[in-house]
Amino acid sequence: MSGPECEERRDLPYRDTKPVGAADFYFAINATFRFILERLGMEGLRRHWTDLGQNYFQPVGENWRRQGLPGVTAYWRAFFAAEPGAEVKIREDEDQVVVEVKVCPAIKHLREAGREIVPCFCQHCFHQGEAMAARAGMAYRLHGGNGACHHVIYRNRDGIPPQNLAEIKEAS
Repeated sequence: MSGPECEERRDLPYRDTKPVGAADFYFAINATFRFILERLGMEGLRRHWTDLGQNYFQPVGENWRRQGLPGVTAYWRAFFAAEPGAEVKIREDEDQVVVEVKVCPAIKHLREAGREIVPCFCQHCFHQGEAMAARAGMAYRLHGGNGACHHVIYRNRDGIPPQNLAEIKEAS
């Protein structure tokens, strides 16, 4: 790859040569979430998501810490450029990055395939995102869900109230 696509890929913690990810991956994460939920309960699933954010996505959190909000913006632009069917607007302000997901590619693909979506599916974005943001001294909040949502990543955690999980819609 060369040009802007290659530049964007540097903002992701993994390396891939295809321009867009495989949508069938959404089947795997939905099934994984269901498996963990059935065996370890909601707290176990939340620990799994947080662990992903702290460990697998550790390079992202470190980039955010070093690069600040421009690093957050670059990551989300690269991330959604690789997600098949995503419709997203990303805006960076002085104190926050806002990611407005008009069409969530995962929910869209799962619905189109007639899959039963784990109701708490959308919470994974918050728990992973908050763990990534915390490493950088930032805060991550999520509103909406079930196919369209609004992520806000704040420059710092000061004065940001805790996430109200009731503000994250169940998926169906």
